[in-house]
Order: sequence, then structure tokens, then C-alpha cells
Amino acid sequence: MGLGHNTKLLLCFFGIFGCYFYYGVVQEKITRGTYGAENERFYYTMFLVFCQCIINALFAKGILLVTDSPADKTPAHLSFICGVTYVGAMLASNASLKWVNYPTQVLGKSCKPIPVMILGVLLAGKRYNIMKYLSVLLIVIGVALFMYKDGKSDGSGFSFGSGEMLLLTSLTLDGLTGVSQEKMRGYGMKAHYMMLMMNLSALVVMSLSLLATGEIWQAVAFCSKHPEIVPEIITFGFASALGQNFIFITVSEFGPLMCSIMTTTRKFFTILGSVVLFGNALATRQWIGTAVVFTGLVLNDRFGKSVKLEKP
Repeated sequence: MGLGHNTKLLLCFFGIFGCYFYYGVVQEKITRGTYGAENERFYYTMFLVFCQCIINALFAKGILLVTDSPADKTPAHLSFICGVTYVGAMLASNASLKWVNYPTQVLGKSCKPIPVMILGVLLAGKRYNIMKYLSVLLIVIGVALFMYKDGKSDGSGFSFGSGEMLLLTSLTLDGLTGVSQEKMRGYGMKAHYMMLMMNLSALVVMSLSLLATGEIWQAVAFCSKHPEIVPEIITFGFASALGQNFIFITVSEFGPLMCSIMTTTRKFFTILGSVVLFGNALATRQWIGTAVVFTGLVLNDRFGKSVKLEKP
């Protein structure tokens, strides 16, 4: 007997939540830890993403071999576009940290469901009822209220610079990734084919970037000097692969918009969990944000059904 709709959705949510929680722990250990007697730091994040994509692709290929899945007929260019936009969004978001602080980046990326929804309507033929738009808007506003960090203003007012432009670019590419995934779903592409092809396409971009910057040689030299980091990188990659497994099941079964809502609210539920478990205090604004998020989630569940995607 197959799993029910809500059961499968909950399984995917907790799978994403658990895998990426551990993923974050290992990532912090790698990027903020020190290695060797000289306490050297590992700064090669592009190489880390490259290794992550390799393990993701191997994992997906292994699942396809074990399950003996039939050949996929989705046009290769869709997979390539999806991989390029996925990596581009990640690189633009990371690069924005040179100009904006981390809370600003988190707030910006909390808006991810909006471009996924808008570009899905404009470019992928998706149609949503008014309650879907309202519920997604409430979730985004609630997460932004919850994640916003109060700070002293420098009196200079708002300015739109390089960091904000990179965040806008990242969000646009997130939306285009969603469009590609919707079109791939229209061809009946299954989760692990989608995962495999996207990561292979991403590897092309990452390989060119690593060779162009020379980072690959620096990272390999670091790993040779400090081999104890290699098992950590492999563990990091497997945590990513398991998380992507649930992400692509979500995309395949429920669509990229639902996936973006789940990944957007993940940090929100992580912090809220710490409040429940450890009694950490929340500001009034955060309680309001919590209420807004749950209102949006309830409305989305009850009334936010989208029409079926038309076959290409």
C-alpha cells in the first residue's frame, strides 16, 4: 500500500529538515574549524559544492540502478538549464555576503517562493487560485518577520548596491530553476532522474569555475596536507545527497513551489524548535511572525490548491 498524500509530504518535510540540519552542522565544522598545528582554515567553498554535486549525482545514479528505472525522455536542455540556474543561484547568494550581512541574505532568500510562483505562472503555465497567492505571501512575510534581526541604523537609509543586486539575481535564478523543474515534471521526469541530471549539469559549471579560478588546485593541496578533512567532506556530501533525495521527491510529487515553501520555513522551524526545547525567548515581532506563518500554512493546506500543469 502506497503512502498517502499528507504522509508522504510530512515524510519529505522531516527528511529535508533532519538531513539539512546535520548538513549545516558538518558544513560549519568544515568551514569554521581549524586543521593541523598551524590551525589552518578551509576557505574553498566552491570546491566543497563541487564535491557535494559529485556525491549527489552518484547517489541518484545508484538509486536508479537499484530500482531499475525506465529510460527518461525529458529533453536534455531542460536538465542543463536547471543545473545552471541552480548553481548560479547558489553562487550569487554566497557572493552577496561580500556586500550584505548574513541576516540580510536570509531575509532576501526567504522571499524565494515568490519568484518561483510568479515565473511559474509566466513561463511554465501554472495557475493558482487567489488563496494560494495569499497563503504564500503570508508565509514569506511571517518568515521575514521571524528572521529579521533588530539593529542600529547607520542613518544612511536604504541603498540598492552590488549585494542587493546579487540577491535579486539569486532569487530570479531560483524562479527559473522552478520553471525548469515544472517543465521536467510535465514530461513525467522522476525524482532521481531530475536529481542526477541537475547535478551533472551543475558539475559542468562548477568544473569550469574551479579551473578558471584555480581554486581546485588549492583545495586539493589543502586536502593532501590535511587528509583528516576528507571524511568530513564525504559525510557532508552524503548529508546533501540524502537531503536532495527528499527535495526532489517533493519537487516531483508536489511541485517546486511546495518545495520552496518547505525549504524557506525550515530555518523558521529550526529556531522555533529551539524555543520549545530550550526555552529561548522570542521577541513580540517573532511571535507575530510565527502566527502569520502558521496562518499561511493552514490556508495553503485548506484552500491553496493549484490547477494541474498542462502537458508540454
